[in-house]
Order: sequence, then structure tokens, then C-alpha cells
Amino acid sequence: RPAVQSFRGATTPVKLSRSTSDALKAFSQAEGATPFMALLAAWQLLLSRYSSQDDITVGSPIAGRRVAELEGLIGFFVNTLALRSRISPRGDFRELLSQVRRTTLSAYEHQDVPFEKLVEALQPQRDLSRSPLFQVSFTLQNTPLSELSLPGLSFRPVETQGHVARFDLALILSDTPDGFGGLLEYNTDLFEASTAARMVTHFQTLVGAALASPDSRTDALSLLSEAARQEVLVQWNQTASTYPREASVPECFTAQAARTPDAIAVESEAGTLTYRQLDERSNQLAHHLRTLGVSPGSRVALCLQRGLELPVGLLGILKAGAAFVPLDPAYPAERLDFMLGQTGVSVLVTQQALADALPTDVPLVVCLDSDWQRVARHPTAAPASLSRADSLAYVMFTSGSTGQPKAVAIPHRGITRLVLGGAFIHFGPEEVWLQLAPISFDASTLEIWGALLHGARLVLFPPQAPTLEALGAALVRHRITTLWLTAALFEQMAARQPSALASVRQVLAGGDALPAARVREHLSRLTPGAMLVNGYGPTENTTFTACHRMGASSSFGASVPIGRPISGTQAYVLDSTLRPVPVGVPGELYAGGDGLAWGYLGRADLTAERFIPNPFGLGARLYRTGDKARWRDDGSLEFLGRDDNQVKLRGFRIELGEVE
Repeated sequence: RPAVQSFRGATTPVKLSRSTSDALKAFSQAEGATPFMALLAAWQLLLSRYSSQDDITVGSPIAGRRVAELEGLIGFFVNTLALRSRISPRGDFRELLSQVRRTTLSAYEHQDVPFEKLVEALQPQRDLSRSPLFQVSFTLQNTPLSELSLPGLSFRPVETQGHVARFDLALILSDTPDGFGGLLEYNTDLFEASTAARMVTHFQTLVGAALASPDSRTDALSLLSEAARQEVLVQWNQTASTYPREASVPECFTAQAARTPDAIAVESEAGTLTYRQLDERSNQLAHHLRTLGVSPGSRVALCLQRGLELPVGLLGILKAGAAFVPLDPAYPAERLDFMLGQTGVSVLVTQQALADALPTDVPLVVCLDSDWQRVARHPTAAPASLSRADSLAYVMFTSGSTGQPKAVAIPHRGITRLVLGGAFIHFGPEEVWLQLAPISFDASTLEIWGALLHGARLVLFPPQAPTLEALGAALVRHRITTLWLTAALFEQMAARQPSALASVRQVLAGGDALPAARVREHLSRLTPGAMLVNGYGPTENTTFTACHRMGASSSFGASVPIGRPISGTQAYVLDSTLRPVPVGVPGELYAGGDGLAWGYLGRADLTAERFIPNPFGLGARLYRTGDKARWRDDGSLEFLGRDDNQVKLRGFRIELGEVE
């Protein structure tokens, strides 16, 4: 919204059919109301659905000629009424019309109070960017017009294209022999022509739905035509892809290691590991863990600094048939104690330097440095595979709104769907990935398995927190081709290390809204074939739910879209009754598909609250993200913020209740 209202505008036509108009008049008469009141009720309901607000005030002009003696006088008697309605989602349209009727009649009783006097008395906070008290108006021009005739002349109405908008939106209708018709005037600083056209369609659909079911709850009255419903539910969710859906992560890695045994799998300051070496060492660790009682269904804690031991530990745990629970050594001892207690781990895989600082109530500790001679006695051949695609792969904690962290349980299929079924970037053996994210942050899922399940090289950044200069130097020195950054780190790198960042062919960023200005700057530096991907997704849907690819020639509006659902994923924008909302209308984002977590470990109540049955039949469940979003014309999603008090810091989810 511009700082000062510009009044630049345009119009789009509005038409209600003769049959709908007649039905509206009959319904209004039966309810003791006028067509103006019924149309106003529908207009306010539409505004409520668009804005997700239940307190709607609409301005409307009134002639001001209350008595017959004023009819013939020349002069300007028009006043403006501010008509306020409270929209109850549980109320029906008949109740809303009754409320609008009372409000309107009450306003008519006081129509002589000048609007300027009302503003003076209420003293709202003034803002040069908008009109006071209301920003949307409604006019029904239903005064009978006398026939105009002059000798030798004929007359016909001509629609004019106005370029002025007095308000953000103005619905102006007339009662004609063919039904109610007119135009929607809109401020072009705020609305695109396609948005205004959709709004007209939604208004027409809503009026028809209200007349057909006046006793239905207002939040159940659909704005969607059948074709539009098919588009948002089916067409934009056709994301099936071919990938090893029934394979576990160790099976996929073993097959890759057999294809490229001598290729470098992992590189760090301490040296490198080929795919054969990584396969053999992780096999030895798997055998060792099984001798300690680790079996399918077990959960093994993993607390390692970034180094060659990290992928060995991850693969070894998975090959033993267990799931890993990543622990960040920087976490407070109280949080580590809580995480270990919640997951019921019996074995901790770590390093000697970290072991002394970790909780001591874990029965068995394996240090991959000091205990390696004992581990190395085991066979290098792979143990019998005990994991399936739907087996638990890892448990990762996210902040919880109740003040306690939540343990998200992710199956193997969530990982393979992300990196083997995904087409949001190029995956392949020629890629060089930088592993930068903490192992307790689910971006590491993309980094590690996006490299190791494709025969690519995974470069492990040193364990210390990176400076911008060190990160930029690492990108150039290792010729990194694929990089994940949080939104905050992307912004800093784009500002301070622009050349180094532009040298990376595939940059993925997300975790929070990307700064549009920095994105445009980065895109301007890209060479042909290079891309920036805005990735969106909660931990509960395995790293990514939707992605938006951008190249040097890409353009966007005020915000960067989060894109379309990735392969094997469905995305729905729903209202409070779990009904799909139209393009452009805000709602809550729900995610489904092969990336979904089992739920929250040990929290059946919370799992049932956030993972709900899919009402549309595509997959068994949906995850309620708590994020507000809306569909765009092109089928991509736009992120609008949170529905709760959660905040993000450098891309990490933080619940204020937990901080308290």
C-alpha cells in the first residue's frame, strides 16, 4: 500500500443473471429485507472470507432526501453511511441478513449525521494511505429513471472506463430488466485485474450458494465453481513421480556405492572417503551396534561434529535397522536430557571429545574415534537389511507451542521421496554439495542424502560456525554446485559475498520469507542455467513441501512465491471448515503425500490434532502446518505468515512458550 492514497483505479464488469436476481428479490421480500440488504450481506461475507476478519465495515452513499418536499430541490444532499457487520462463521446467511437489516435500518434513522462529523467524533487514527472508518464501498442504484426523449435523437447507455478509485474496492450495481449488474472499481496500487475478475466470480458464486442454502453456516458457503475446485484440488496436485518408493535409505545407498565405488563420497579437512570406504565402515558400525542390542525399532542417539565420522554414524545406524536421533552438542544439558528421555535411546554414538559433556544416563556409548578399533573388527560386508520404506529413519525435534519440544518421527520413504523423487533441482553424480546445516536441522536431510544417494561429493564444512568470508572461500575452493542456506544467511551472503554465491549453480534458500530485493540482486548475477530455489516445508513433511525455481530472467511481485508442491506431495489451502479456498483467498496450508512423518513420538494427542484424515481421498492424512498461504494464478503458493505465535530466528522455528 502506497504511503499516500493515489486513487489510481480501474473497473471490471459485474453481472448477476436474471434468475439469480429474481431469486434474491423474492428471498429478501420473504425475510422482510430489501435487495440492497441481501447484496450488502453477500458483499460483506465475501470481504470477510478474503480478509479472514469477522468485523467488516462497508461504506454506502445515501441520497439524503428523506421527505417528499426535498425531491424537487436542486442541491447535493448525499451522505455516506458506515455499515458494520460481525460475521459469525457458525451463523447462517439468514441470520447475517437479519443483522444487516437491523444495522441498515438503524443507520437510516441517523443518516442526517454527516460522515465528516462521525469521523470527528470517533477520532480514528488517521492514515494518508486509506480513507477513515472503511476502505470498501457498496452502492445499489435503484432509483427509477424517467425516460429521456428528444426529437430526432435516440439514447443508449455507454459504459465508461474509469481510471479513478475513490476506495480500495467499490461494488456499484444497478437494478436492470436483465438483473443486477454494474462494475467493481478497484485501486490498481493494491489489486491486479485478474484479482478483481476473480472477486467478481466469487461474488456471483457466493450469492448463488447463499440463496440455495440460506440456512447453511456462512463458512460452508462455497466461493468455488466446480472447475475451480477441480483445479486447486486435483490439477495442481498431480505430482506423482517414479522413484524407489518401497526401498529404504540403506538399500538405495548400497546400490549407489556399487555403481560408483571409487568416487569420492565425503570430503572434510581430515581427508576423504570413497563410496566403497563409506559403505564398508558403515557396515562395520551396523554390525557393532547389533551386538549391543540395536534392532529394528531401536532409536540411537547421534551426537557428532561435522567430520568423516558423521555419514558413517548415520548410515551405520540405519543399516542396523534403527533410527537416529540427532543431538546438537551446543544444546543445553537440560534439553539433551529431555530429548534422550522422550526418545528412549539405549545407545549413543558420539566422539570422545563430546562424550564427557553429554548426559551420562545412556547405558551404552560408542565413540567413533576412540572405539573405532573395536568397531573395525566387524565384517565390511553389509548386514541383512532390516529396514523398509515405512520404517522409522530418524526422530528430529522441533520447538513446541506448549513449551516442550516435539519429536517428529520421519520414515525412510520421506527421505527417498525428497531426493530420489524430486525434480525441484538437478540431482546427479556431478554435483558437489556443501554440508552446512546442523545435523539437528532437517535441511541436513537434503544435503546429506541428496549427495550420497546420487553418487555426488559431499563437502563437510568445518564444525565451527561459519563466517561469511570463510563460507564464500569454501564455495569457490571446493567448486560447490549445490548449496542450502537459511533465508537470513542467504541475505547476508548475497550482500557480502555476492560473487562467491553467484558461482554456485544451484542455491536453495528458505526457512523463512526470502527478501525480495536480495533475490532480485542475486538473480541479476546468475549465468544461464544457474538457479535459485525458494524452498518451503516443515520438518513434519520431510524438509520440503513446495519449491519455486528462479533463473536470471525470472520475475515476481512484492514477495517471492514458495512455488508448487514437489513430487509425491499434495498441498491444500483450506478454510476453518477444511474446505478449499479459491485462488487469491488466504487460508491455512495443509500438506500430504509420501513425505509425511509418522507423527510426534509419544504424543498421540498432538499427532491426532495436527495430522488429520485427508477429506479429499488423496493419501490417508494431511498435516496442518499452521502457516497462512494462498494460491496464485499460475498454481504457485504464496506464504502469508503464521496463524499462531511461532516466530523464526535465522530460519529456525522458535515457540515463545518454550522460551518462557
